[in-house]
Amino acid sequence: MSTRIRGVFDVEMIPQPADEAAAGRYIGRMRLDKRYHGELEAGSQGQMLAFRSGVAGSAGYVAMERVEGSLAGRRGSFVLQHSAIMDRGTPNLVLQVVPDSGDEELTGLSGRMAIDIVDGKHYYDFDYELPPTP
Repeated sequence: MSTRIRGVFDVEMIPQPADEAAAGRYIGRMRLDKRYHGELEAGSQGQMLAFRSGVAGSAGYVAMERVEGSLAGRRGSFVLQHSAIMDRGTPNLVLQVVPDSGDEELTGLSGRMAIDIVDGKHYYDFDYELPPTP
């Protein structure tokens, strides 16, 4: 049975030097530093590659993010994989837990996350499943 939680998070995106050989001036790279609040009380670090086209509202990014802290009181870490496209202002974001990336008390975690930004504040909706505690 899936559990759904909602909370807020803070994020800092720190520009990193571009890999000129692979990306040139077209693909940017960022370091992610996040802090989740609520039933997911955790910090995370990650890497993001992004592209913004010359057409307003069209862009894409991919990212890997390692989250470490507690989820519903259970400690451990897991990895989120991001894949997003913005098609002339219409977003499509897939953000899910990488299978078998959970450890410690989060071993066996699976799920998907949605991100919403309202008035500059970041919210997450996390639908997840965890095996029962032993």
